[in-house]
Amino acid sequence: MTLGFLGFVLIYALHGAFTGQAHHNIWLFLLYGPASRLVMSILLLVGLLSYHRPPVAADQRMKARPWLTWIGLFLLVDVAVAYLANSPIASNLAVRLSMEGGALVLSTLTVTILLLRRIRSPLMTIFIISVTAFALSSLAFILARPWNHMWWLAHAIFAGGFFMLSYGVVQAFLTTRSFSKIYSQEELMVRLAEAMAYAESALQELQRTNQELGHLAATDPLTGADNRRRFMERVEVEIGRTKRGGAPFSVLALDLDNFKSINDRFGHQVGDDILKSFVEKCLDSIRPYDGVARVGGEEFMILLPQTSLEGAHEIAERLRSTVANSVFHGQQRSTVVTVSIGVSQSGRDGDTIEAILRTADQRLYHAKHEGRNRVVTTFKTSLQPMP
Repeated sequence: MTLGFLGFVLIYALHGAFTGQAHHNIWLFLLYGPASRLVMSILLLVGLLSYHRPPVAADQRMKARPWLTWIGLFLLVDVAVAYLANSPIASNLAVRLSMEGGALVLSTLTVTILLLRRIRSPLMTIFIISVTAFALSSLAFILARPWNHMWWLAHAIFAGGFFMLSYGVVQAFLTTRSFSKIYSQEELMVRLAEAMAYAESALQELQRTNQELGHLAATDPLTGADNRRRFMERVEVEIGRTKRGGAPFSVLALDLDNFKSINDRFGHQVGDDILKSFVEKCLDSIRPYDGVARVGGEEFMILLPQTSLEGAHEIAERLRSTVANSVFHGQQRSTVVTVSIGVSQSGRDGDTIEAILRTADQRLYHAKHEGRNRVVTTFKTSLQPMP
């Protein structure tokens, strides 16, 4: 059991260590959890099979070589998971499910053996409840998707089982140094409540960290705007709302004019500063519940819920005028930037996300073709730039 805990900690630690890198390689974040649970379930089953056997002599337990061997094996598992996370098959669903499924099968087998052997003691009762929680958490992880409600439920179930078993092991060590002797039920409940409070605190911290990670996964790292995936999700939500009788929404497709020449002339650092300033001006020109997304190098999209084509045209023109009359600064350089904008409206220009975005892109292209620095809402007319 000690080896099970040690293996879990040494492998699962990298799950937390790679949290900040998850937006670069999500599999470095996701695969260490199933791997650690699989290793722990194997060792817990081995520990159960050795129950009631004579303990290893104290002088043998104190030797460093066996412990270092096991630590080396756990670190080897870490390396293997890292290699797997960077391999082409990392994104294959079967990889994660095979490890999680293995943990589920082994935990279920452990519970079955416990029930058949009818082992009766307070600590073994805790053990069977904890392993049952591990099996249920593996099942929840199999059914879940990262960061959805089932995923959080799986973490909660596993954390409860882990801290319950941890308490039982510590209590047994501090009292009888035996898994088979009975100790105070009342003290067990008190310590269990303390352990669960700690587990809840740890789970809240994990939830906060993963909420931040979820935000990073949906955000453009340079500008802070939504990324394409997040924007598409929001548009799909608006399409569903309009189908239920809600007001139409509009989409703006924006592209900074001649941005490549700015990068060539001043350098990419200046270009990056201009992109960040442009997003700030977009946010200042729209409502709090509207959304700005960066979908390409200098290409952006704006979602305007409950906004007609005419209202979207006014917002787009106000933004175009603001950008055209602003001086952008970056790396002690100053320059003027203009933007071309295409506008489309749900229903009027299509009922699917593909049709709505395609129309906005076509009108953006039309704005570029007509001379840039303008807003196009139809292919026949466009608003000329203000003097």
